[in-house]
Order: sequence, then structure tokens, then C-alpha cells
Amino acid sequence: MKRQSKRIKECYKSVDKNKVYEIKEAIEILKKIPQPKFDQSVELSFKLGIEAKKTEQLVRGNTVLPHGTGKEKRVLVFCEDKKIAQEAKNAGAEFVGFKELIGKIEKGWLEFDAVICPPNVMRQVSKLGKILGPRGLMPSPKAGTVTNEIAEAVKDVRKGKIEFKNDKDAGIHLAVGKVSFSPEKIEKNILHLIKAVKEKKPSAAKGQYIQEAAISTTMGPGMKIICDARSS
Repeated sequence: MKRQSKRIKECYKSVDKNKVYEIKEAIEILKKIPQPKFDQSVELSFKLGIEAKKTEQLVRGNTVLPHGTGKEKRVLVFCEDKKIAQEAKNAGAEFVGFKELIGKIEKGWLEFDAVICPPNVMRQVSKLGKILGPRGLMPSPKAGTVTNEIAEAVKDVRKGKIEFKNDKDAGIHLAVGKVSFSPEKIEKNILHLIKAVKEKKPSAAKGQYIQEAAISTTMGPGMKIICDARSS
């Protein structure tokens, strides 16, 4: 069994695993516990009251966090139109092109964090599904990454747009900021994401929708939190 470091042991001493914390109190603890030598992400996790195997109960959406995640996203845009390409670059896209980028990705290049394209090129882009899909990078109309409003989509991603989708265990796990953020910014991002997930409750879901919510840091203990979204 791997021995826990002194820092990890101190972190767990600060958390009562049987307690459900107010959001403000949980954030205060996360910021006070011993930190590693890097700026950890603050992560929000949900356990949903859905049947994850049923497609009609899929929970999927996207939202722009008020204060972003603290991570700069490298945006790739597939397009052939020169005017759209220039607009994408002006909006902050790092990589803009078409056939040459498809070729690079087929050879293993994946140095980007988000992919956006207009509908008219999706037929060609779709052949990258086996590469981009498992990594959560495949553009999708539902996620707002297949759109004719390319510049706006690029700006949204760079401002802190995130996508969420339940996993096979009916859970959702996302970064909502950095430990270095102010408590107010972390709380605002958490409340915003809770609201966004709550709004995506499937009509087929029965009973309590958000059964449990918890926050943690990248390398720290999790804490269950009290929030309005815990009610169905």
C-alpha cells in the first residue's frame, strides 16, 4: 500500500467525511489545507438520480463559467472560408485550417483543448471521430461547437465555456476554478454550474435529481456540500 504524504494526512484531518458542508465553509477549508507546489484545480462532482444507460435520461449541456476555469484553452477551428478563418483568428483561435489540420491529427497531433467548426465541414471532420471522440474533443451542435457563429464560439471557449455530460455511473466531474481564485469567484462558479446542471434535468428522471454534490482539489479530499440543487 502506498504511504500517504504528511501533507495528504494533514488535509484529511481537516475534513469530516460524515459532514455535509455549506459551500462557503467547504471553500474556506480547501484554501486553508496544505497545498502542493502548484495551483490546484477546484473540482465539482455530482451524483445524479438518473438511469445512465437510458438515452432519454442523458444529462448533457454547456455553460460559460463567470470566472472561467483558470486554464487557458487552445482552440482549433476547422474551416475553408478565408473570411471565417480570419474571424476565428481575431477571436483568439490558436489553430485555424482544414485539410492540413485533419492530416496532422490523423498522424497523432493533439496539442489543442477544444475544436470548433461550421456545419458545412462536419462530413469531413467526422472521420476524426475515433481520435477526437474518446478525448471529448469531437465538435457537436449540442455542445455549441458546430456552429456558423465561429467567432462567438471561440470567444465563449476562451472565456471559460465548459461542457458537461454524465458518465456511465451517473456522475459529472468538472473543474470550476483554481485554489488561487478568491472564495467569491469559486463560489460563483460553483453556483453557476449547479444551476446549469439542474436546468438539464431529464423529464424522464424520477425522484431526487442531484443526489449528492461535492467539491475537492486535484490532490485533496472531497467534501459533500449543501446546495439548493440537491432538491429535484
